Amino acid sequence: MKLVKRIVLVLVIAFAAFYLITRPQDAANAVQGAVGAVVGAGVAVVDFFVALAQG
Repeated sequence: MKLVKRIVLVLVIAFAAFYLITRPQDAANAVQGAVGAVVGAGVAVVDFFVALAQG
């Protein structure tokens, strides 16, 4: 099982490197989208707790 995880990890890294080299603009857009989603989720959690604290 450990070998399978290592092979999958290597394949994912190889695909990411290939994608970055062949389509750098699309890769940048994908990263910006992922970061935007994480930031949006963080803002939503903070908004939730603020609303909860205000009653």
